[in-house]
Amino acid sequence: MKQMVILSGKGGTGKTTVAAGLAHLASAERRLMLADADVDAANLELVLSPNLLETHEFVSGELAAIDATACIGCGRCAEACRFGAVLPDPGQGSENGHLYRIDAGACEGCAACYYVCPEAAIVLSDRHSGRWFASETRFGPLLHAHLFAGQENSGKLVTLLRQETLARGTEGKADLAIVDGPPGIGCPVIAAVSGIDLALLVTEPSVAGIHDLERILQVTQHFRVPAAVVVNKADLNAARTQEVERYCVAQDIPLLGRLPYDPAVITLMTQGRPITEEEGPVAAGIRAVWTRLAAHLFAS
Repeated sequence: MKQMVILSGKGGTGKTTVAAGLAHLASAERRLMLADADVDAANLELVLSPNLLETHEFVSGELAAIDATACIGCGRCAEACRFGAVLPDPGQGSENGHLYRIDAGACEGCAACYYVCPEAAIVLSDRHSGRWFASETRFGPLLHAHLFAGQENSGKLVTLLRQETLARGTEGKADLAIVDGPPGIGCPVIAAVSGIDLALLVTEPSVAGIHDLERILQVTQHFRVPAAVVVNKADLNAARTQEVERYCVAQDIPLLGRLPYDPAVITLMTQGRPITEEEGPVAAGIRAVWTRLAAHLFAS
């Protein structure tokens, strides 16, 4: 099974628009496995209108809590904590002073308080940081996730999705996995790009767009992942589009397409439909991109 991830150096460039369109077109020729790796703000399911089949808890790390009946208020836990998560609880008292409580939002689960407590009053429990889902779309199975507000380890959740995508895609004899990747260049992107056959980089003709294209390309090059580029809203700034083209030539990166600005994209996306389900300039551009991608991915 080939694996392709769609990335951009920032959000709002049109990753999901392109991903949904490619899923629609590719499903007519290939058996697909789909994944939305933007776990902080997943929205591919909003376009593909899936039927939810499975819900799973995402557990990441541990969370400390203090058993008030065992705490003697010695304060060793507060001294050991380097994250300011152990606080006096003025509502409680003990012979030696105030009891303590854990600020769950500040706790990093390092367990330092657990090991220094002389009364074994610290309890560690699994930290439920989000959920991940398995759904069915008209284009193929979709894996997606939701990281709870304020939680970390989004890279770990993306890795879990990637592993499930590979396992389920292999089991279902899929030809291609299309992953709608997270924005930026941080840990979630690294988790999304590792082991991928091709990264499709979506950019836009602006100063920020070109800068972020350079950043995300550095990531793919570092991990030795082949990359190709699509310029979205290419007609809004011809000079900047030409700058992107020159940059791609200089970096020896294939430029697979230039998509024009079209308000119809917003209309169809809000209806839960890929732009390729209607004829138009953007749909035609994505079809051309898919033709070139398929030739590249399945050349041998």
